[in-house]
Amino acid sequence: MNGKLKLGIPKGSLQEATLSLFRRSGWKIDVHSRSYFPDIDDEDIECAICRAQEMSRYVENGTLDAGLTGKDWTAENQSDIHVVCDLVYSKVSARPARWVLAVAKDSPARSEEDLAGKKIATELVGFTKRYFEERNIPVTVEFSWGATEAKVVSGLADAIVEVTETGSTIRAHGLRVLKDLMLTNTQLIANHAAWADAGKRAKLEQIALLLKGALRAEKLVGLKMNVPKDKMGEVMSVLPSLTSPTVAHLYNSDWLSVESVVATNLVRNLVPRLLEAGAEGIIEYPLHKVI
Repeated sequence: MNGKLKLGIPKGSLQEATLSLFRRSGWKIDVHSRSYFPDIDDEDIECAICRAQEMSRYVENGTLDAGLTGKDWTAENQSDIHVVCDLVYSKVSARPARWVLAVAKDSPARSEEDLAGKKIATELVGFTKRYFEERNIPVTVEFSWGATEAKVVSGLADAIVEVTETGSTIRAHGLRVLKDLMLTNTQLIANHAAWADAGKRAKLEQIALLLKGALRAEKLVGLKMNVPKDKMGEVMSVLPSLTSPTVAHLYNSDWLSVESVVATNLVRNLVPRLLEAGAEGIIEYPLHKVI
């Protein structure tokens, strides 16, 4: 490896979720309140904190080798970078966010064409300008420093382009989504020089593997139970599994130990069915990573 891997951690709304994900993946990153250079317990990595909106520019120009940022900001900056992997996580939910075009609930606009000649407020200025230019719809796009949803209500804009995960904030401000413009999620990105470096590429692949494993584990749990040999058929008929369950004989017994990995949201309905099928001593345990 040609020097340490310089890794960017996103400042702001993604910061805590990112630090938590790295912790679950096996890395401890300590952020100091007055420093933009956190400590990490990996001698091959050095970290820096910067805004997600700027991350792809710093990665592209070589200030950082790699970083985590949204697909939306890479598109906004039109950065020429390598996407190592997609990672769906945020401070709110484990699903992609949407950039939407929204207007007041009572607006006469029913399509993007109806906004010709209107003013649109957004933080995603470059993307929004290109979107409307490609469709030959003349609009004025203004940068919003925050509280973007309030711009329409206060009469400062006719529409907004804003990011949302659940849509609740959009609705709470009396707005209506006119159209979804982009799905976005967090990405681990690298510049082409770092990706061409065999050592840095191996480290990035290690990071990607374990981050994805930790995210996958969030949706799964392990189940372990004892099953009489004559009830195995019934238990197996109701037991889903990531792969075939592990089955072991209990010492000097006609009972079997069965272990499986299942989706977290299935457990509440699955456990009663397993008991009815003859399973006993059911144990549920969390998983840290599923590779």
